[in-house]
This record gives sequence, C-alpha cells and structure tokens, in this order.
Amino acid sequence: MARTDALVLGAGIVGTCIALHLARRGLAVALVDRRAPGEETSFGNAGIIEGNTIFPPPFPNSVAALVWIALKRASEANYHLSFLPRVAPWLMAYRANSTPARLVATAHAMRPLFSQAVAEHEALIAEAGAQRYLRRAGWLKLYRGNASFAAQARELELAREFGIDNRVLDTEAARELEPALNPVFRHAVHWTGAVSITDPLALTRALVARFVDLGGVVIEGNALSLHRAAGRWRVEAREGHVDAHAAVVALGPWAPDLLERQGLRLPLAAKRGYHRHFRPAGNARLSRPVLDCDVGYCLAPMTQGIRLTTGAEFAHRDAAPTPVQFDRLMPAATELVALGERVETEPWIGSRPCFADSRPVIARAPNHSDLWLAIGHAHWGLTLGPATGRLVAEMMTGATPFCDPTPYGVERFLSP
Repeated sequence: MARTDALVLGAGIVGTCIALHLARRGLAVALVDRRAPGEETSFGNAGIIEGNTIFPPPFPNSVAALVWIALKRASEANYHLSFLPRVAPWLMAYRANSTPARLVATAHAMRPLFSQAVAEHEALIAEAGAQRYLRRAGWLKLYRGNASFAAQARELELAREFGIDNRVLDTEAARELEPALNPVFRHAVHWTGAVSITDPLALTRALVARFVDLGGVVIEGNALSLHRAAGRWRVEAREGHVDAHAAVVALGPWAPDLLERQGLRLPLAAKRGYHRHFRPAGNARLSRPVLDCDVGYCLAPMTQGIRLTTGAEFAHRDAAPTPVQFDRLMPAATELVALGERVETEPWIGSRPCFADSRPVIARAPNHSDLWLAIGHAHWGLTLGPATGRLVAEMMTGATPFCDPTPYGVERFLSP
C-alpha cells in the first residue's frame, strides 16, 4: 500500500466494522488476519442483533444450580477441571459483578451501545447491499416454569424504563408465532424490536466487500508481529511488512497474546461455545431465533439449517473440543422442536472474549502511541460490531463520539 493510515488487527465482525467505518471517513486502512474474514468467533452465534439486551448472563445465584454445574450435569455450562485454578479469579470477579445492583449498573452503562445496535447494523447492511441476510421478526425467549419467568420481572421493568418493545405471551400465543414449537413451556416474551441475521459469515464477507470497494485492503498477516518501526506500527504479512500511523486491536480471544507483548495485561477470559446445524424435520421450521431460558440453548434458523447453540464452557482457549453439552440439552431441544438429521459431522467451536464486568474495552491503549483497543464483547460481538466500529472511528478521527466512551475505558482494570 502506498499509504496506510491504520492497521485493524482481526477480521471478525468487530474488526471488519471498524475498518469499514475508518474507510468511510477517508482513511487508508489495512484489515489484517491470519484467516479469511469472519471465520473465527464471529462465525458462531445465534445471529441475533440484541438491541433489546438489558442484563448480561449472570453468575448462577442458587446453590442447586452451582451443584448441578459442579457435577457436570448442567446444560448451560461445562468446565475443564484442570482449568479452574487459572480461571478462578475471573470467576470470582464475575460473581461479584452479578449482584442485582451491579447488573442494573451494567445495564445502564451498556445501553448507549445496545440502543444503537440495530440502527448501525441496518445502515451498514444497506450500504453493503446485504439486506437479504436481515430478518425483522424479533426473537422469542421461552420459560418452562413460573419461577423462571417471575425472575425476569426486573428485566421487563427496565425494558419499560428504556423504552424497549416486547410482548409477554402465553403458550398458545407464542405457538401462533412459531407453530413448530411444542407446548413444553408456560411463558414467552417476544422481543419485537430485535433483528437477526440468517448467515453471519456471509454478512461479514459482504461488509468486507464494501470495505474493499472504498479502497480498503485485506491482508493475510500475523497480528502478533505488531511492533514499532521508524515511529510507526508495523505487522508482518505474507507479501512483506505493512506500516501505519495507528493500529487497532480487535483480536477477540487472541488479544491477550498480543497485548502482553506490549506490556498490557488485562483480565480477559474466553468462554467457549459450540453450535451445530440440523435439517428441519417435516414442517418444523422457525421464523426467528428462540431461546429456551430454563435449559440454556438457542435455536436459530440459518441458511445452513436450524442452528443449535450451547451455553458456556470454561476451558483453555486452545484445548481440544469437548462438546458434551449437546448430550445434556438435546432431549430438551428435541422436545421443544422436531429436529432432523445433523448437517455437519462435527460441531463448530469458538471462544467468546469476556471481561468479568460484561463490558468491552473500546479505548486508546495506555502508554502507547496511536494503539486502540476494541475487545471483550462477550456474547455481543455480532450485535455491537457496527456500533463499536462507529465509536472507534469517531474517537480516532477526533469526531464527537455518539456516546460517552468512559464506561468502556481500559482504566478500570489498571492499578493506581
């Protein structure tokens, strides 16, 4: 490249949206990844643009739930015993951030990003000509028992405060929306303002194509090679090194590998997750994603089939896959919806980069010249990619940010 203003490291949905927003503002941008765009963590999700999100998934608050997880019987969580000592400090911090008061504080801190999630997606999707991947049908959360539904009272109260549209439904009203659902649940909430994506990988590729149309360059390179050279940031690529004035780290669960080399240690953990696709059995088709809240999985209609996603697994990011959660949740999933044969032989596995306070870091890196961070989006990388891209681009170019970035600052993890 004759001139490169910015390197964006990581071509998942977050990095792609940052690169696109910078290119839209006239910067010469190189998007760098070791793989093709969208093929890592961004590939595996339920496809929901969760502008309605209020509370993050909390640490279990009942002894019974913890015992069930400890005995490796729970469908919503799994763990590798050898990994627990390493992740224990993060889990304790996660637990501390799951008190009712802190969850409400997190909901308020994240609302500026979530409130713009759908609009920012729609703007980039329209620009990229990718409307065919957008579904405007909301999504359903199902509750099998009265107690689990009653536990959502605070969430629904905050939804009214935030002006988030939803409809509380009984079993039959929910089945009018989704006739394929069997009546094994008692309550449902239809979050009407949410949208969803039928093929997250195809969407990322469409956004990358628009980025290239604007003059952006996609480079196969080693993000971990980032270093300073002659007063600029440099990465090594297959075609040779690439230099730029600024660099953005959007490497998801691989961010610590690079940041520790730069002397920055942040408490980022990776929650692993799995998905696999099933062909519909007979007429058992879905029109929108469905979350079985009591069991902890999501069924989402995708281009590839009905995608079944698992809960979290706490294990080393690079450990061999252990998709045992499918065995635990399949009886409930097939009880809810008739699923046909598997599409793939092996399930997909990926890692969600999470901070214990369920907020990302979207900020300039401390003590580094023109190094920016956009990491730790947890379960909402797809949801918040475009909003994050806009916020980073505004901060990098000196424009007025559309929201206060303070809640997403890195300083909250730095010792005095």
